[in-house]
Amino acid sequence: MSLLSVADAQARVLAGIAALEAEILPLAQAAGRRAAADMPATLTQPPFAASAMDGYAIRWADRAGPWAVTGEAAAGRGFAGVVGPGEAARIFTGAPVPGGADTVVVQEEVAADGGTAHLTADGPPRLGAHIRPRGLDFAAGDLVVRAGEPLTPARLGLLAAAGHGAVAVPRRPRVTVLATGDELVLPGTAPGPDAIVSSVGVMLTALFAAAGADVTDGGIVPDDRAALAAALSGARVDLIVTVGGASVGDHDLVRPVLEGLGAAIDFWRIAMRPGKPMLSGRLGAARVVGLPGNPVSAFVGATLFVLPMLRAWAGDTDPLPRLFTARLGAPLPANDRRQGYLRARLDHGIVTPAPRQDSSMLRTLADSNALIVRAPLVPASETDATVDCIALDFVPGVAHTFL
Repeated sequence: MSLLSVADAQARVLAGIAALEAEILPLAQAAGRRAAADMPATLTQPPFAASAMDGYAIRWADRAGPWAVTGEAAAGRGFAGVVGPGEAARIFTGAPVPGGADTVVVQEEVAADGGTAHLTADGPPRLGAHIRPRGLDFAAGDLVVRAGEPLTPARLGLLAAAGHGAVAVPRRPRVTVLATGDELVLPGTAPGPDAIVSSVGVMLTALFAAAGADVTDGGIVPDDRAALAAALSGARVDLIVTVGGASVGDHDLVRPVLEGLGAAIDFWRIAMRPGKPMLSGRLGAARVVGLPGNPVSAFVGATLFVLPMLRAWAGDTDPLPRLFTARLGAPLPANDRRQGYLRARLDHGIVTPAPRQDSSMLRTLADSNALIVRAPLVPASETDATVDCIALDFVPGVAHTFL
């Protein structure tokens, strides 16, 4: 069987995935989610012509002054009267502009003496100066947030100003992570002479939770067909992610157990390094992704395939990892036929690959904030050559991988 390209594998895992059914959340609980539907304004902002400065509301025709000060308008307490010829109303920022007035003179250019005020400088530069017209920001009926847009703090504030107290968002995808292997022990447990600590489950659970999923760590499943079948068939989730056991060894049981449960296996090998033995399929209503047991292979596979699935379920219409370019801080040899993902450190636009890329080395991954993407059969690259990268952590000037 030929190896599937990364692009083809990504297209196949995303096929048929759309935003999950919506739930209604108060705005205060919706940060970081995506809007499930277009959101029009129900209010107009500002709802009235409002002063943008502290000063005096006057008629443009009377801009030379002096003016008789006949009232005051403050935020939340307007002036009920009308500004007539030769008159002014004291006004403060945010206050409604009184009837009859069409311009505001800033207070720094006015001297007031008793009930009279006069100019001390050039005065307002134009008709309507220092007034925010009604509907300057938006009018009732205007579309303020589109379906699929992330609900950033600014957009949540916009929705509040537009008259909304709650918003519909796709529900969080439900994910179970199952680590497989007789050699694994739980974190915090001293491993025996033939055992290792199960670290990948903790890592993936945190990664998926940060991407907005509702994640259950299913713990460690031994290399036993009955135990694995029970764990897989008992998961009532949108996605089951297994770690290890997805290759072709005698103890790699994930694929045969899934097939025994009636799962449809789509593919299980990809032309990439690290992470070639990755399985994708369906078990009933749930998607299944089988990641390699090596920590870096599992992390790269999760970044390329699982995170896009979670983003698509959350309403993102462009869920694949975003590439950016950087200059190499060290030369790279020519690549082979598999697409490569090299752990690297990005600093001020220079990306330097880690000197050792063994897929078992978690410390190298923890010290990296980017992956260098190497296309199949790409020739050697010299220092300062431009390469494509994927951000792993927030990098100034680069879109966050999770957005």
